[in-house]
Amino acid sequence: MSRIRSRGNKDTELALATLLRRQGFTGWRRQIQIRASPWRGEGVRVRPDFVFPKLRLMIFVDGCFWHACPLHATKPKGNAAFWRRKLAANKARDRRVNWALRRAGWRVLRIWEHELTKKQEARLVARLRRALS
Repeated sequence: MSRIRSRGNKDTELALATLLRRQGFTGWRRQIQIRASPWRGEGVRVRPDFVFPKLRLMIFVDGCFWHACPLHATKPKGNAAFWRRKLAANKARDRRVNWALRRAGWRVLRIWEHELTKKQEARLVARLRRALS
């Protein structure tokens, strides 16, 4: 497992990009690295999935497994202690990133992978409209 490297969440990002285009949302960029520094000398480097620079909004698309979705996360049976620590660390990092970005004046929207389904689309579009208004 240690040799498996991340290739990003390309499918989920493309699904959200398609939805944003279809709904007519504009002004977003992808794959921009941002350094959020709530205080001088400290900072967090983040690479959000989508950034709306003029609105100071960042959108992250979180995979249900990697970010321990309360509805769909599975717990691997092999090497359980490692995975428990790994997923807990991912959740803690997400909280730190959210906090640092908010302190730096950004708004953060996190979207679960399972929200990108056709069944959840209307609810997701409503969330996006609220965040972008």
